[in-house]
Amino acid sequence: MLTGKEKSLLAALEPRAASEGVEIVTVEIVGSKKAPTIRVYIDTPEGISFDQLMATQAWVGDLMDEIDPFPGAYMLEVSSPGIDRPLRTPEHFQRFAGEEAVVKTRGPLDGRSSFTGTLKGYENDEVLIEVDGNTVAIPFDQIKRARIKGTVDFSA
Repeated sequence: MLTGKEKSLLAALEPRAASEGVEIVTVEIVGSKKAPTIRVYIDTPEGISFDQLMATQAWVGDLMDEIDPFPGAYMLEVSSPGIDRPLRTPEHFQRFAGEEAVVKTRGPLDGRSSFTGTLKGYENDEVLIEVDGNTVAIPFDQIKRARIKGTVDFSA
């Protein structure tokens, strides 16, 4: 799910994040190669406050300056994962069982590469998702991208 560069940035960030009490949900590198944007999504069990975002932005920025991940300019964005939270680890798939999710695979599985349904968890290196009344087992190493399907209840 992550590129080699994204994995190396995640590995550099996770120790400090753990000491700060913050989870690095995922890291994304998007945009042009000459001036990419590094997106760092953070979370805590209680959610993320503006003060936590600012504090995390500061130490992540300092760490990026030290490791200098790209020659030249790059943009850094630190944010909460939002209502369409990315799912990256087996623990994420287990923790969010019962939630609606969208899972995209690297290639077709039984003729499809996009699955939208209710997460059922993670077992035997597979993500379980109920789609149209059937539980589908998707090999973890075949997942290209996965996110919670964000919904807003305006009647509440």
